[in-house]
Amino acid sequence: MCGITGWVSFDRDLRSASTTVDAMTETMSCRGPDDRGTWISGPAALGHRRLAIIDLPGGRQPMTLDTPEGTLALVYSGETYNFTELRRELTDRGHRFTTNSDTEVVLQAYLRWGEAVAERLNGMYAFAIWDGRHQKLVMIRDRMGIKPFSYYPTPDGVLFGSEPKAILANPLARARVGLDGLRELFAFVKTPGHGVWEGMYEVEPGTVVTVDRAGSRRRVYWSLETRPHTDDLDTTVRQVRTLLDDIVRRQLVADVPVCTLLSGGLDSSAMTALAARQLAETGETVRSFSVDFAGRTENFVADAFRATPDEPFVHDVARASGTDHQDIVLDSTALADPEVRTRMIRARDLPLGLGDMDSSLYLLFRAIRQRSTVALSGESADEVFGGYLQFFDERARKADMYPWLVEFEEHFGDDAGVLRPEVNRSIDLPVFIRDSYATAVAGIERLSGESDFEYRMRKICHLHLTRFVRILLDRKDRASMAVGLEVRVPFCDHRLVEYVYNTPWSFKSFDGREKSLLREATADVLPRSVYDRVKSPYPSTQDPGYAVALQEQTRELLARPDHPVFGLVDAAKVARLAERRTPQSTTASRRGMERTLDLALWMDLYNPEVSFA
Repeated sequence: MCGITGWVSFDRDLRSASTTVDAMTETMSCRGPDDRGTWISGPAALGHRRLAIIDLPGGRQPMTLDTPEGTLALVYSGETYNFTELRRELTDRGHRFTTNSDTEVVLQAYLRWGEAVAERLNGMYAFAIWDGRHQKLVMIRDRMGIKPFSYYPTPDGVLFGSEPKAILANPLARARVGLDGLRELFAFVKTPGHGVWEGMYEVEPGTVVTVDRAGSRRRVYWSLETRPHTDDLDTTVRQVRTLLDDIVRRQLVADVPVCTLLSGGLDSSAMTALAARQLAETGETVRSFSVDFAGRTENFVADAFRATPDEPFVHDVARASGTDHQDIVLDSTALADPEVRTRMIRARDLPLGLGDMDSSLYLLFRAIRQRSTVALSGESADEVFGGYLQFFDERARKADMYPWLVEFEEHFGDDAGVLRPEVNRSIDLPVFIRDSYATAVAGIERLSGESDFEYRMRKICHLHLTRFVRILLDRKDRASMAVGLEVRVPFCDHRLVEYVYNTPWSFKSFDGREKSLLREATADVLPRSVYDRVKSPYPSTQDPGYAVALQEQTRELLARPDHPVFGLVDAAKVARLAERRTPQSTTASRRGMERTLDLALWMDLYNPEVSFA
């Protein structure tokens, strides 16, 4: 897991621009604390920061391969879980390797198959290859979009990076956000390919982007397709388990300490239990970590989302699976620390306003990094198996809009509620969301003979797997890589995603509950308490001290009326939030203050040009 960046300029020799390339590379030092490297040849420059996971001495980058026709140079971020099989196949075809790294396998595989290498990889990855034989740059991203990848076309080439900050370090890039970017910030909808920053794009998941003197070309090598499901229920449950066993086994491979993120929910518990069972075969013990808030278990108050605290279920799993477990307990002072908020804004490059859920994730990952370098996460199981409330809410099922927004606004408030009236009018979120939804559902295929209800549920599943999950995967990647921790997501293996997506909803909820297939497929490794537990989402603090700290910080910001954030945010609205006596009881109040503070910090860090005219 690393940070990559680069610059291709067909009209100049970039050897004279090494200082700029170094600056682009250094923006991602957190993503790769173990090593750095740059490579420049004529019109192409590549930069890399390395987090060493496999073949610690042999996987240095940029990695090059000389051929009679020209040099291939690669910068790669991520992991290829089937690299052993690919290496064996390439060796049989006459390729010779000098390292044991998966990076060299990808480079040799490109030499053999060209851009078609993408179809052969199983993993999470974002990589760029300068092909000196044809004077072109090839950029490839994994199928689900687990690893981020941005690019910025220039008049004579392109800039690219794992994160926007690497691109913005180049003088050719302009730190500007217009109407479309503001819409992306406040709609809680991620448009495929949209980079938020004006002129910036994302290499879309499952896509190859090629840049040469003639311009850029885009090829989709994978998409979520509708296919008939012919297995019966019992066979489906067995196949899910077979896939999970194989996926977890592949993703436990590393030359550094591996752990699991354990919340006590079905997803992370199943993944932890499978990992523990497999490691036990070689006499190893899995490490597990959970996050909790000081006093939360003792003072827990059930709400519409969370019926139970996590800690008792976490400990049930840790005992049953024999993990080496550690609770990471956070207090309101740490969660509200402006420095932590600043680090998350810097990690994400954008002010997305998730408040304590972002801060706690960062603090959890920072604590884990002291003991492990790689963590397995239960992220994305809700999207794959159908775990969210909106999958079962008739309003969300029938609404002609993104189903998560039906629940979101009711429980968390209007995300754009703090904006000035003229800004709200300009960005016109209702129209943006309506049009975005129409585009998103337009291409979802319907099976012949599929009932109206099953097709409606197929659309909801598709939207979660192609739109919603990308928001969460990006958040996970940025928070973990900000502290140099690699987080792997077994439930995003494309084989599992394809298989479960095409199972009918009657299978996904055959026992009348959420994630029925996952529960039944892993029943033998789960404590009964977890098997019976109702879904509980990622925790949020209930400590009133956190809300009080938000109020104080918001009042400090309001005392600076010339701050540029008030060109976007309505100071009077924010002042009312900051003066409420019990904001901790109103999630919308907290979110309004968190959103405002995030925007202000983002402007301080990036000094962006923001236009809503």
